[in-house]
Amino acid sequence: MPHKDLYHNIQVSQILDPIVVSATATHTDIDLAGANSACLLVNTGLDAGSGLSGSHKLVFTLKHSDDGTTYANVETKDMEDLTVASGVVITIDAVGEDNTLYKLGYKGGKRYLELKYTETGTVSMPMAITLVKGDPRDIPEIS
Repeated sequence: MPHKDLYHNIQVSQILDPIVVSATATHTDIDLAGANSACLLVNTGLDAGSGLSGSHKLVFTLKHSDDGTTYANVETKDMEDLTVASGVVITIDAVGEDNTLYKLGYKGGKRYLELKYTETGTVSMPMAITLVKGDPRDIPEIS
């Protein structure tokens, strides 16, 4: 009989340990093997940079791949409750958009993800990124 609790039906991995982000970075080869669903959690703290605006911002793009080599931008159909334009899944560019937990539900069906955030201007914001994989393909039986 499969486990009917959340604990046994998810796997959590840290993609970015909590750190003050003040530069562009790419997190690649986020492996979704063994899961039928995935969610990226981007947890941001209070910006201590020049003040979030169109000139001081972070733009997040998400790509996916079957082989971990050739990546393409995700599209709106690959995400839950999110409109995507040119792979952009989050733009943090205004006061009040920091100190927030962003949830990116991926349903695209590829094995690998690549999340990149691009800094424009001066941003200095604590951030952590966590991957939650769910609905395992092989649920262990309870003895």
